[in-house]
Amino acid sequence: MEKQSKTSELTGKRVIILGGSSGLGLATAKAAAEQGADVVIVSSNRQRIDDALEQLPAQSQGYAVNLASEADIKAFFSQAGRFDHLVYTAGENISMSMVDDTDLAKGKDFFTIRFWGAFAAIKYSKQYINEGGSINLVSGNFGQRPAKGYSLGAAICGAMDAFTRAMAVELAPIRVNNIAAGVIKTNLWNNLPEADREGYFKHLQNTLLLQRVGDAEDIARAFVYLMKQSYATGQSLVIDGGAVLV
Repeated sequence: MEKQSKTSELTGKRVIILGGSSGLGLATAKAAAEQGADVVIVSSNRQRIDDALEQLPAQSQGYAVNLASEADIKAFFSQAGRFDHLVYTAGENISMSMVDDTDLAKGKDFFTIRFWGAFAAIKYSKQYINEGGSINLVSGNFGQRPAKGYSLGAAICGAMDAFTRAMAVELAPIRVNNIAAGVIKTNLWNNLPEADREGYFKHLQNTLLLQRVGDAEDIARAFVYLMKQSYATGQSLVIDGGAVLV
């Protein structure tokens, strides 16, 4: 039997993570670095980047880029150099409202970073991805199992799922995949009052099949898997503790 190499498939690979200074992105940066990758984190806040770099290996890099600006995204990738894997986790706080209470202008803004930022990142990075590389996006299980008040969340998740499939076809053989995440304990839920947030998490803990709310590390492991899985593309991997089944 052929001996399995002790070297990870990510050893020496360059991974760029947009939205990498906190939450899912930072957890993914840590997980990729533990697998031997050289990580580059990108977000709009220089202080958060510096704080995140203190938690990463010394060779890690961080750049402040306005991910709401197509021009800034283009400029970043024009000087970033070649790399192997792109991870896009950028997004603002979760927004929930019934249709009658939704401000359409703010609703449109909800797509600026989450969807159009990812679109621009792919548009301007694809030519710099090395052979065997991948693009990894994030949506959510709201696209498959929405609840009342989640119209915007369901819409953006559905859009990202479809965009993933379209890019997998258009950019082949670059692999393009997506994680449809369930509710994960990150700062994206901090706009909810603490009592409401904790009550919601408690409800999920009591109803989910796995009886716990997800952590950022759960999603980070999934991103690492997708980077290493060389025979999957156009897929939306559901990581939600079984929420779509209950």
